[in-house]
Formats: sequence, structure tokens, C-alpha cells
Amino acid sequence: MRMVPRAHTMVAMVSVCLTFVVSASSQSQSATPPPKEALATMHATGPFDVKVIPADDKSDDPLLGRMMLDKHYHGDLEATAKGEMLTASTAVKGSAAYVAIEKVTGILKGRSGSFVLQHSGIMTQGAPQLNITVVPDSGTGQWVGIAGKMTIDITDGKHFYDLEYTLPAVQ
Repeated sequence: MRMVPRAHTMVAMVSVCLTFVVSASSQSQSATPPPKEALATMHATGPFDVKVIPADDKSDDPLLGRMMLDKHYHGDLEATAKGEMLTASTAVKGSAAYVAIEKVTGILKGRSGSFVLQHSGIMTQGAPQLNITVVPDSGTGQWVGIAGKMTIDITDGKHFYDLEYTLPAVQ
């Protein structure tokens, strides 16, 4: 069996990634997007409960982790969510990162369905930056077409969400 040098493997991986990006870019430019209706931005707020459960992690690196998420949203969004989170801590106290994907299923202001959230969080010496975005075209049921972002606030150990979103009118 012939071993491919690591540099050649990296070049091949980069080429595949660039091909994907160029292909996706040209496809999105050539397709005519459907006409957009004017959408009003809405907010859903309330508390949520979260359980973070360590997953079976095969890594021997104590700075890397994998967790399972089990959430229950209350308030304007009555829903459950399941997800996975990858974490990275550092030798510097208060500096870390995480990414997560969670699927939310339930009722949002009377409309039922599901959608997916993507999390990207960074903490630099205790200063957090968090972006949580609704994955485009992930809405199902009466949530087809949902777009938006979520913020999270933790006060006295309790979790609260604010989902800023747009959603097409019910047909």
C-alpha cells in the first residue's frame, strides 16, 4: 500500500472544499430565487430548561468534549429540543469555544412544526460571544420558511430565550 504524503492529502482536501464552495456559489447565482413576500419580524420569549449530558467521548484530549442536549422551551415557544455540542477549552481560564446543532419541535405561537438551530460560541478570558441562527430551510410543518436568530440570557441560574424570527403567513 502506497502512503500519500500529508502535504498531498491536505492539498487534495483543500481542492475538494474549494470545489464544493465554487459549485455551491455558482448554483446559488444561477438559480432565480422565488419572489419574497414582506415579512414582519416577530419575537418569541420565555424560559427554558436544559440538561447537558456528557456523550461517550473516545478522545483522550481533556480539552475537547462532546455533549448531548435535552431542552424544554416554555412561553411563546412550547417545544422540546435534542442536540449535540462539541466543546474546546484552553489552558487560559475563561477561554473556550463550542458549536452545537439542535432540532426544536413543538408549537410557536399556535403554529406547530420543527426547525434546526446552529450555535457558535466563543469565550475570551470570560467575555462571551454567542451566535444562534435558524438553519435556512430547516422549518417543517407550519414553520416552513422560518428564519431568524436566538439570544440566551442566564439570570440567577435560570435560562431565558428570545427568538427573533420571520415566518410566512399561514396559507
